[in-house]
Amino acid sequence: MFEKILIANRGEIALRIQRACREMGIKTVAVHSEADAEAKYVKLADESVCIGPAPSTLSYLNIPAIISAAEVTDSAAIHPGYGFLAENADFAERVEKSGFVFIGPRPETIRLMGDKVNAKNAMREAKVPCVPGSDGALPESPEEIKEIVRAIGYPVIIKASGGGGGRGMRVVHTEAALSNAVIMTRNEAQAAFGNPMLYAEKFMENPRHIEFQVLVDEHKNAIYLGERDCSVQRRNQKIIEEAPAPDLHPRTRDKIGSRCADACRRIGYRGVGTFEFLYENKEYYFIEMNTRLQVEHPITEAVTGIDLVQQQIRVAAGEKLSIRQKDVVPKGHAIECRINAEDPYNLIPSAGRITRYHAPGGPGIRVDSHVYHNYTVPPHYDSLIGKVIAFGDNRDKAIARMRIALSEMVVEGINTNIPLHLDLLHDGAFLRGGATIHYLEQLLAQHKKQG
Repeated sequence: MFEKILIANRGEIALRIQRACREMGIKTVAVHSEADAEAKYVKLADESVCIGPAPSTLSYLNIPAIISAAEVTDSAAIHPGYGFLAENADFAERVEKSGFVFIGPRPETIRLMGDKVNAKNAMREAKVPCVPGSDGALPESPEEIKEIVRAIGYPVIIKASGGGGGRGMRVVHTEAALSNAVIMTRNEAQAAFGNPMLYAEKFMENPRHIEFQVLVDEHKNAIYLGERDCSVQRRNQKIIEEAPAPDLHPRTRDKIGSRCADACRRIGYRGVGTFEFLYENKEYYFIEMNTRLQVEHPITEAVTGIDLVQQQIRVAAGEKLSIRQKDVVPKGHAIECRINAEDPYNLIPSAGRITRYHAPGGPGIRVDSHVYHNYTVPPHYDSLIGKVIAFGDNRDKAIARMRIALSEMVVEGINTNIPLHLDLLHDGAFLRGGATIHYLEQLLAQHKKQG
């Protein structure tokens, strides 16, 4: 097992990884920007290294600075968390060539699954159902693109092959709008991801977003840990997630989960990962794989009792999985609400000092957050300041506990989306379960219309 791990991230996930390491008796190194010098996880780490100014391009995305920090602290491995460099194959490769262990998949696997076109081809070979779309990247010729899209059928969604995070995609309903959408998406893809390659998929009108968690060691032992419903989202960013997905038949769960695990063996996957699907009319369609830990991993931990971060570390250290598929027996229901520093309805980010803070508690409540009283939320990073997870024997109990937790939670001095969460937890469509990915956007539009 590693003696010391450098955590190449910030915020609540840096603290989450640190806690897992401390429980395992592993020392931690926190790297941080100048803006995060007073962060809780920095103070709690065994060692800390400032790697640059506040902008992430000069700090958390600064690969040479992170490698240097690992060298001067004599770290054995680097955990990337999620976001930033977590799915950067060049970073993973640099880590390994520098003599450290990257706690995640191999660089070549990250590259394969990071390219959405290649990823879909690999999934088709593994018999994982995919969204109908173009066979490979879209050509340069506008006329050829029109022919491809006609064969798919409108509406379609144009996506960047190297995209992610909800960027680099446009829905096209008519042929008249196609050429302009392709040009704009190609330019955005080049600017954001350095890769102008695009592909087209059938646009699902009212799907749910359901993802399957997998865990794989380097000896090709692969298991799936159930699924999460992540349909409550805005601007392609998730807000509420729950496990298991409401109204999903166990046979369907086992069928799709088994195919995901088999696909991992085929591509030589290692570590934790998530297969994301659109689910409509009782059919699943693969859209992408996230080759990292997910923000919403705590709800899977709640229903399975398996610590995913510790499993990540053990797999990276070369250990065989001690868990078999038959050992995975999900129990109860868990819901996660992402607490963002933003206006709850117009979604404008809200940086600044937290003048009062009180975290909720009680049976079945978990709070993953790095903030505290007088903590200053910097304007340079993602608006996520924490997550509240509620677990209960069933979905109704989990919702009831979440309502109580959020009503107790106090965050003053900045705006947060807690009022939006409370509205959602009392909304009839959410309470019935099975909301589609358009549910929240429609709700926000209705709220705006009503003033």
